[in-house]
Amino acid sequence: MHNKDQAICMNMLEAVNKIQEMCNRFSNLDEFTKDYIYFDATMMNFGVIGEMANKLSESFKEEYHEMEWRKISSFRNIVAHDYFGIDEKEVWQIITRKLPTLKEFLFKVLEKG
Repeated sequence: MHNKDQAICMNMLEAVNKIQEMCNRFSNLDEFTKDYIYFDATMMNFGVIGEMANKLSESFKEEYHEMEWRKISSFRNIVAHDYFGIDEKEVWQIITRKLPTLKEFLFKVLEKG
């Protein structure tokens, strides 16, 4: 793995960890969406994840094609350009279902070095 891709994966993992740390205090979607400070901070970190995914090399994306890089990048675009159109239920599902998978993937990739 290129040093650049490794650094990007580390940045993505840091953003995933921040989202999970912030969201662990909420037991459901309603609690989460009522706290606009944590919701906004979470969206900012999703933006970071998507931006970092855009910066990964094509060879890295091809090697790890099982990850949905395009969806990750597209979600960043929604967060950045259509903030008030965000589907909060979808965000909560991503947090609870997709982020653990991304985190596990990033750990494995970084362990391989």
